[in-house]
Amino acid sequence: MISSSSLVFAVNGQRFELSNVDPSTTLLEFLRSQTPFKSVKLGCGEGGCGACVVLLSKYDPVVDQVEDFTVSSCLTLLCSVKGCSITTAEGVGNSKAGFHPIQERFAGFHASQCGFCTPGMCVSLFSALVNADKTNRPEPPPGFSNLTVSEAEKAIAGNLCRCTGYRPIADACKSFAADVDMEDLGLNSFWKKGESDEVKLSRLPPYNHSNASSKFPEFLKKEIKAGANLVSEGHRWHRPISVQQLQSLLEMDENNDGTLTKLVVGNTGTGYFKEFQCYERYIDLKNIPELSIIRKDQTGIEIGAAVTISKAIQALKEENEYEFHQGKMVFKKIADHMEKIATAFIRNSGSVGGNLIMAQRKQFPSDIATILLSVGTLVNIMTGQKLEKLTLDEFLEMPPLHSRSVLLSIKVPLWKSGINKDISSQTDAKLLFEAYRAAPRPLGNALPYLNAAFLAEVSLCSTGVMLNDCQLAFGSYGTKHSIRARQAEEFLTGKVLSAGVLYEATKLLGSTITPEDGTSNPAYRSSLAVGFLFEFLSPLVDTPAEILRGWLNGYNGAEWFIDSKVKQNNGQFDEIKLPTLLSSAKQVIQASKEYCPVGEPIPKTGAAIQASGEAVYVDDIPSPKNCLHGAFLYSTEPLARVKGIKFNPGLPDGVTALITVKDIPGENLGFWSIFGEEPLYADEVAQCIGDRIAFVVADTQKHADLAAEHAVIDYDKENLEPPILSVEEAVERCSFFEVPPFLCPEQVGDFSKGMAEADHQILNAELKLGSQYYFYMETQTALAMPDEDNCIVVYTSNQSPEYAHDTIAKCLGLPGHNVRVITRRVGGGFGGKAIKSIPVATACALAAYKLQHPVRIYMNRKTDMIMAGGRHPMKITYSVGFKSNGKITALKLDILIDAGIYSDVSFVMPEHMVGTLKKYDWGALSFDIKLCKTNLPSRSAMRAPGEVQASFITEAIIEHIASTLSIEPDSIRNINLHTYSSLNFFYKNNAGEPLEYTLPSIWDNLATSSSFYHRTEMIKEFNRSNIWQKRGISRVPTVHEVALRPTPGKVSILKDGSIVVEVGGVELGQGLWTKVKQMTAYALSLVQCGGTEELLEKVRVIQVDTLSLIQGGMTAGSTTSESSCEAVRLCCNVLVERLTALKEKLLEQRGSVEWETLIIQAYLSSVNLSASSLFIPGISSTSYLNYGAAVSEVEINLLTGETTILRTDIIYDCGQSLNPAVDLGQIEGAYVQGIGFFMLEEYPTNSNGLVIANGTWTYKIPTVDTIPKQFNVEILNSGHHQNRVLSSKASGEPPLTLAVSVHCATRAAILEARRQLVSWNGLDESNAAKFLQLKVPATMPVVKELCGLDSIQKFLQWTMGSE
Repeated sequence: MISSSSLVFAVNGQRFELSNVDPSTTLLEFLRSQTPFKSVKLGCGEGGCGACVVLLSKYDPVVDQVEDFTVSSCLTLLCSVKGCSITTAEGVGNSKAGFHPIQERFAGFHASQCGFCTPGMCVSLFSALVNADKTNRPEPPPGFSNLTVSEAEKAIAGNLCRCTGYRPIADACKSFAADVDMEDLGLNSFWKKGESDEVKLSRLPPYNHSNASSKFPEFLKKEIKAGANLVSEGHRWHRPISVQQLQSLLEMDENNDGTLTKLVVGNTGTGYFKEFQCYERYIDLKNIPELSIIRKDQTGIEIGAAVTISKAIQALKEENEYEFHQGKMVFKKIADHMEKIATAFIRNSGSVGGNLIMAQRKQFPSDIATILLSVGTLVNIMTGQKLEKLTLDEFLEMPPLHSRSVLLSIKVPLWKSGINKDISSQTDAKLLFEAYRAAPRPLGNALPYLNAAFLAEVSLCSTGVMLNDCQLAFGSYGTKHSIRARQAEEFLTGKVLSAGVLYEATKLLGSTITPEDGTSNPAYRSSLAVGFLFEFLSPLVDTPAEILRGWLNGYNGAEWFIDSKVKQNNGQFDEIKLPTLLSSAKQVIQASKEYCPVGEPIPKTGAAIQASGEAVYVDDIPSPKNCLHGAFLYSTEPLARVKGIKFNPGLPDGVTALITVKDIPGENLGFWSIFGEEPLYADEVAQCIGDRIAFVVADTQKHADLAAEHAVIDYDKENLEPPILSVEEAVERCSFFEVPPFLCPEQVGDFSKGMAEADHQILNAELKLGSQYYFYMETQTALAMPDEDNCIVVYTSNQSPEYAHDTIAKCLGLPGHNVRVITRRVGGGFGGKAIKSIPVATACALAAYKLQHPVRIYMNRKTDMIMAGGRHPMKITYSVGFKSNGKITALKLDILIDAGIYSDVSFVMPEHMVGTLKKYDWGALSFDIKLCKTNLPSRSAMRAPGEVQASFITEAIIEHIASTLSIEPDSIRNINLHTYSSLNFFYKNNAGEPLEYTLPSIWDNLATSSSFYHRTEMIKEFNRSNIWQKRGISRVPTVHEVALRPTPGKVSILKDGSIVVEVGGVELGQGLWTKVKQMTAYALSLVQCGGTEELLEKVRVIQVDTLSLIQGGMTAGSTTSESSCEAVRLCCNVLVERLTALKEKLLEQRGSVEWETLIIQAYLSSVNLSASSLFIPGISSTSYLNYGAAVSEVEINLLTGETTILRTDIIYDCGQSLNPAVDLGQIEGAYVQGIGFFMLEEYPTNSNGLVIANGTWTYKIPTVDTIPKQFNVEILNSGHHQNRVLSSKASGEPPLTLAVSVHCATRAAILEARRQLVSWNGLDESNAAKFLQLKVPATMPVVKELCGLDSIQKFLQWTMGSE
């Protein structure tokens, strides 16, 4: 073994040489703590979000080639990058050396909002470009790369974004693709609508594909030597270069009993199986030739266990000697399925062997195990000197593999027809192979509910298609490992396929595929197995006559018939297989010139430095000297006394303190405001799961997190009441928060009178809604630094710096002027950083104050998800009266809201809910809304708090009425839309002028622009002719009430004419700084001197600082941007007034005056060039209504329950938009977040209320493959609104409520499926018309269950009966 004590590699071309590296250090930890490159972000620590992606380049001196691929730096171990070159987003391009066209296009296509995920996106796309341009494809047109549109979209399929809704990101990526249609690219700042393709291309930041490669440093090429042994204190990292060296290392373990050794290839397994122990020895398997081989011969492909999944895919797909062989099809389909495993950046480093070992030892739900099991794969294992060859089946059935045993390689056989070598195969037999998975995301990055792979040999006989042999494998359904369904195989072998045979086979499968106790959705998973087998075999079931005709016409019967049937099959089951994910989308905006540059769709301020990773977030601020790091200890019991805290053995070095309630010098406050207060730490009794108990402080974040994991809290529940864990229990025990009278909404009309007028009534129907997690990409974070004279400075990612300031001062017992809170930008908030970030900042401040050291925290995703609380769950009971034509006369609602343990901002919920509940004319509206106090984490505001739940409630009631009357829901909506007079009756003063009520025209225009009625008819036709897919369409309105709050502003003009602006509002990604810059430039241009048209470039908006600008309040409720703009306008008006007299004087003297001259003269004349203001909205302009409507069309797959959103059309009234590009981003992003709530995101807890979906493996937000395939948005510029800020209206939250249209369309599609099911049962269709309760979220299991878990059995029985 060659020994060299140092680790040499490059980052962005810089050489790094390290010695004494702790082998457990990840590349991310090193980059973020030891280099200036902060673009790599920690989003999840699981390889599930893409925020930490880097490009890894490896040089092979033998062939003189560089291999470039993305990896997750949060999982990649630093020691494994020896000799590699790392490129981060800063290395792709930056503000000093020049931005890369990727970064410029991301900015120009408005593809970055909060910007936290953008560097990872850019690196993912950069890698795709570098690799596409290495291919030997034809030369692309100038300005383009060799990338295809489909590859461009898939490049970012593993990257999560919570802000944009993905459409603009996909467009930025597609702009590089050689086959893109320029017409398909959406709104951007490069060209105007209607310009020619040539002009468009000339305006794009130029891309030259010939110098696109990643630059591998020359110095590193020279230094690359063979594998070396890296030694550091107490830890060892070994790089054996032969099997013999590996054997001797493993033998040393055997002798040093109990040495904890870890075998490593990509270390991606730690993303799933979290590790809290320290290993004494790491063995890197990547340099052992036997483990890295790919060998092909006439018997199959042998793949080394250390070969990455990506390389295995490549090997299986390569054009080679198997070209005209049936087995080639098997290899290709295995590869296609493998491309849906995890994400590209995980497949690039995770190994095939590692995946199988996790499946064998730790019951990992592996796709690879299932697909390889179906094709009879063999495995080679080495234990000591002993080598053995096993079938994969035997390998999976064995007890967990001994730690000394190593999986060397696997062998995938080359299949010829004739699965069973003993049966002499028929000459015209045909081999069939398919692999399946049902998962919440079509492109991968999600574990399947079940996966399956089937290999079969079929041939024709006089009575039909004979199944000569088959191998059926299933896995990931809540079982120890993948299995072969032997009973079903034996039953099917030798049978002529018919409905009856299939029916018997499905019965056998039902008893074989049985998930273990505790598995979620067990019946659904079993039904998937039946569905996939049916999809595989049903095309081969047919009448003999058709077959015989094929024979008689002299075709090679089997080939022709089976090929044609399998082709039909693919058309029958797959949702429309679009070659690309997204088809063209339309964005219709009207830019306004009236208040230029306000109203122009300029790119978001700072988008380019967000794309290059140079934008500084709280955790990017370099750690001050002697900085400590903290982590919370929280309660895992819902109500218990805390008797003591101990730490298990194995506590890391570097733990310095444990801060508890006893260390608080002032009041025990984690949050304090007019809304109420909550303690920072539990005082004796922990009140809920996730309640903060203590704060452990250590020398690194990793050590603090490990210490928190090692903590053991001693609880005592004696003499305590049982905890309240549901709204029902809260009602029983009268546990409520009292809503202050000024926040109580008013009832509307006379409910009893309305009910008396009704022809029909629905009484006491129930609905339930669960929670939703914010999933901001940047978790809660803060940095606190003690300052001179008993002061403290706190940097926090926070929507309410003013409230944090007040809380910290009270908690530390300091006067307010000793505390300074600073927030520059927030990596996503959505309400989760309005209140929930305050205790995080306060805990850091307290620790820093007590220890007199800087203290920071970056909360890990799991803790964040457990403590976040999220959206308010609720239970709703409603009674409604209506006429026979569907006109509603009265509605009564009893709503129980689960507020959790502390009030947080829950007091605003009733008002918010009622604001949206009033969107239809109910005749009369009566309600009783109770805030239930439970022993669960307090719920907080989440984007459209209360409103999104209310939008669901209103539409569920509309659909219930439609179902009762057997009338289309759209007709019920139509007849109950407000007239202006009913709007006035329901909303009183906030209804505005009649001309401002744009909803009726939006409603009608949307029907036209979306071809709603025509498509409704087309869908009926589609549903008649398709058995296993059904479509639905729905149109819904929104009426959304918002309110402005007092907001401060300050504008200062510097001597050189540049302008600095401060506002109370925080930049969260919503474009607040951009709109404020535009407003400043417009308002100062009114001084009317030379050069004011250039003012936009001279304005900089700076961070919120609570000592510089007071009364900043909270950035929330969609209106902070406009009120910040108005505050700035007031400042500018003052400055313009001060400058005008001077300007007039200078004009008399000189005849003309430039801006710079005017400002210099103002300085010389001692004109005050700083103005501050507090905008206070007038009574008539405090609250107003927003209007919009959406049409969504979906297709559901009846076999899996998968819902595909085919198209969404939105028209939304932005008044006169301050920036249509920013507002468009808000509309699309909010809508997609709404899709998450209604369709995907489950936030379940155990029976104690502890969150169990606590990471990217279990919590699924929308991805680029789950958004509408076609996404059309029109921003209505509805003209003048006297009481609005320059006639503008809000856009941040109202569009989220429109996502209910997807849920309603899904319900319509399910209804069609149920009608069909009822007809198979021989019942009357009226049986299907009963009102359908569709849960939120309408996940795949929910949809499938409503379509009938046994629909295939019912169909087969019906088929047998009709035969």
